[in-house]
Amino acid sequence: MTPMTDPGRTRRFSRSVAFAALLGYSAWLVFPMVWVAYSSLKPDDAIFRNTFALPSASDLRTDNYARAWSGAHFGGYFMNSVVVTGASVALIVSLGAMAAYALARFSHPAGRVVFGLMMAGLTIPAQLAVVPLFFELRALGLLNSRIGLILVYTANGLPFAIFILAGFFRSLPRSLYEAAVVDGCGEFSAFWRVLLPLARPGLVTVAIFQFIGVWREYFYAFMLVNGDTWQTARTLPLGLANLSIAAEYRTEYGMLFAGIVLVTLPILTVYLALQRQIVRGIAAGALKG
Repeated sequence: MTPMTDPGRTRRFSRSVAFAALLGYSAWLVFPMVWVAYSSLKPDDAIFRNTFALPSASDLRTDNYARAWSGAHFGGYFMNSVVVTGASVALIVSLGAMAAYALARFSHPAGRVVFGLMMAGLTIPAQLAVVPLFFELRALGLLNSRIGLILVYTANGLPFAIFILAGFFRSLPRSLYEAAVVDGCGEFSAFWRVLLPLARPGLVTVAIFQFIGVWREYFYAFMLVNGDTWQTARTLPLGLANLSIAAEYRTEYGMLFAGIVLVTLPILTVYLALQRQIVRGIAAGALKG
């Protein structure tokens, strides 16, 4: 006869193994970010001599950030990223909310076709669209400009926004719309005053995901604004790529790591500050969609 095992002991052992595995995976992910952060405060020779050693308190190189900000033009890249990301996210959320409301509120065969085309946009790789986008922006005179990049990011982010927000609007009771109409609201007024505030979790979720995606996007920026010789439209990912190429020849890895921190810090700050809203919005969309 086989000895009986204690279910509680087996469960505790399984949890311990799972906890150890997750802890090791977290350390594997977090350590490179921590290493880049403290290496950005070290001189270049110290990075090569003692790669994983902490920086010396008497020789902290905070000037790596100043050199990256001014010498590597990260200040201009940062402002371009702020303008492009802010405008793109605002357009994606506003246009996506209106389109999702119309597609969810009105039942029409054409609406189902439009929604299907929007969902098909989620499956098209960026590499297939960049060539016609390049020639189209060049014909419109928007190549190597922030406006052209904003329009591309907006069009690229709308399918995801419509997919998320349509589920929220479909879940709202029709009685809310009817009550708003009885109170004297028109179609747009009912949408703006009554239904849109109820979709706030979805709006926040879309805004956060699009902010992260646009802020770190490199492919479209490289293909559409890399020819900007005056650097009036280049974003942070392009600046970081140029800095990484220069660092290989000038061994300025401290400045390179400082640039990586400058690019990553806004994303990390937004995620840590709004992670509860992200989880709440995804959970609500899964239940309501």
